[in-house]
Amino acid sequence: MLTGDCGDPQEKPQVTQDSAPQSMGLEGQETAGQPRVTLLPTPNGSGLSQEFESHWPEIPERSPCVAGVIPVIYYSVLLGLGLPVSLLTAVALGRLATRTRKPSYYYLLALTASDIIIQVVIVFAGFLLQGALLARQVPQVVVRMANILEFAANHASVWIAILLTVDRYTALCHPLHHRAASSPGRTRRAIAAVLSAALLTGIPFYWWLDVWRDADSPSTLDEVLKWAHFLTVYFIPCGVFLVTNSAIIHRLRRRGQSGLQPRVGKSTAILLGITALFTLLWAPRVFVMLYHMYVAPVHRDWRVHLALDVANMVAMLNTAVNFGLYCFVSKTFRVTVRQVIHDAYLPCTLASQPEGMAAKPVMEPPGLPKGAEV
Repeated sequence: MLTGDCGDPQEKPQVTQDSAPQSMGLEGQETAGQPRVTLLPTPNGSGLSQEFESHWPEIPERSPCVAGVIPVIYYSVLLGLGLPVSLLTAVALGRLATRTRKPSYYYLLALTASDIIIQVVIVFAGFLLQGALLARQVPQVVVRMANILEFAANHASVWIAILLTVDRYTALCHPLHHRAASSPGRTRRAIAAVLSAALLTGIPFYWWLDVWRDADSPSTLDEVLKWAHFLTVYFIPCGVFLVTNSAIIHRLRRRGQSGLQPRVGKSTAILLGITALFTLLWAPRVFVMLYHMYVAPVHRDWRVHLALDVANMVAMLNTAVNFGLYCFVSKTFRVTVRQVIHDAYLPCTLASQPEGMAAKPVMEPPGLPKGAEV
């Protein structure tokens, strides 16, 4: 879905007697029986044509991969740092969810689990394994099955953020209804329903056409799938975030005008941070994809190619920044993370001590009060 073509093998063009050559030169070149065609000049332009032999046609005059090995280094660092941090976040949020039984912790835990799946399926299996190591020499069926998992993980991450947004909106604007309807069981059922819907809605993207192999005029099915992707992953969620967050901010301002303290809770601050980061980090990818569809395809213009590479890197950063946001906003989360690290470090310390040597008693940090907020 997001993988680039920096690892694509460069196939030599083939010319057959019965093939109908296409105009591939710069302005001024003509072929017999065809009008002059003006193409964007690219550094690796070729004067020959290649017959479309595979299901995914090779596009002539591919734009060069200007970014080089930078994406490979970036995704390796992102995976090496982001995956352990996400696992640590999941363990800490799991402890808080079990201890406090608050819906917001369950939603944040599910959101972190979706980010872990994205890091494994898209960053590792898509960018690094398929794109860099295997140079995209992967059976088409495997690629299409991976598309289902990639889109399902993206849908789950974004839609769980919507659940968190609706939960915070209900808690602030309709507190009585929130107290009556909120329960851990209902929260888990809502998360399970979203995960099931995300998996089902990922199935149509089995037929998603890789942007690096797009034809100049995308088919109707391909255009429908791309617009479905834009709407379900970005435009509709951002509309929900805008409406609910505006209502939350308006509610807090009304409290301030009425003389009450407009206290912004930690859960609300985390919600605003998550939605703002998602909106900013995913915007470049969406708009570059639209530019690719209607203005200039990535395989013809190296600038669009480079822009999509950078936009993909920025979008994937969204899977690793939430840990820093939680630590910055919530003291409770920081204390829990220290407890998790301490509990993981203590067995290693005891195991490294010589036999017969008594271990000094270690005082555990005080537990969090039951019902403590994020």
